[in-house]
Amino acid sequence: MLYLCATPIGNLDDMTFRVLDTLRNVDLIAAEDTRNSMKLLNHFQIKTPMTSYHEYNRVEKAHYLIGQMQEGKDVALITDAGTPAISDPGETLVALCQEAGISVTSLPGPAACITALTLSGLSTRRFCFEGFLPADKRERKDVLKELEQESRTIILYEAPHHLCRLLQDLKEALGNRRVTVCRELTKKFETVMPMTLGDALAYFSENDPRGEFVLVLEGKGLAGKREEKRKEWLEIPLEEHMRYYEGQGINRKEAMKLVAKDRGVGKREIYQALLSDAALE
Repeated sequence: MLYLCATPIGNLDDMTFRVLDTLRNVDLIAAEDTRNSMKLLNHFQIKTPMTSYHEYNRVEKAHYLIGQMQEGKDVALITDAGTPAISDPGETLVALCQEAGISVTSLPGPAACITALTLSGLSTRRFCFEGFLPADKRERKDVLKELEQESRTIILYEAPHHLCRLLQDLKEALGNRRVTVCRELTKKFETVMPMTLGDALAYFSENDPRGEFVLVLEGKGLAGKREEKRKEWLEIPLEEHMRYYEGQGINRKEAMKLVAKDRGVGKREIYQALLSDAALE
């Protein structure tokens, strides 16, 4: 049998008892990066033999692993972090195992995409996972064109040195949508930043991106409704907008924050506009 074993994406305490037991008892562990996985296995004192299985040997090595399982051996598949076969060469091994009649089971555990989605504050009812966008310009343009019409919440992965390019491409293709930028999930310096694509691009243009990133982006439907509501708010005078919130017992400082959010601008812009209106009076 093939066991798909989810491993921690940062915090080693997220390792499940079932995965530990499986890794100790299978005949062979196939790992995306044996050097990286060796640290994990040593931490948990697991001595099971290990072999490499990665993007560049995913077909040839899959046939070898299937041969081992056909001889009666159990194999566990682990990736560098998270759940195997998600944005990972493990999907090829699973497909070939099914074709060969090899039983496959998945041991649930950490997954960066789901962790980020639950932290995002965006809709979780319907979502799509895109992983890393293609590096090829034409392929990337085609995917961005598809995402422009995507109504579900979108989950993307990105490396730090490519983050600003991704944010720029998304803003140009999709507009200034809401995005939650998640970094170093489950680790000591985990950060979750709800903002707009424009704000994210401005921030990371001035602050070097560090760590691994997951972006959770609102879909077209929600973005469209939010834009329609923003236009409605812009049609009423600023002071009337302020009175709407202050009439609910909200103090002026908090009301300015809410008005700024409604109108899609910064709080400072609202403050300056109110000062100008007061000076004119």
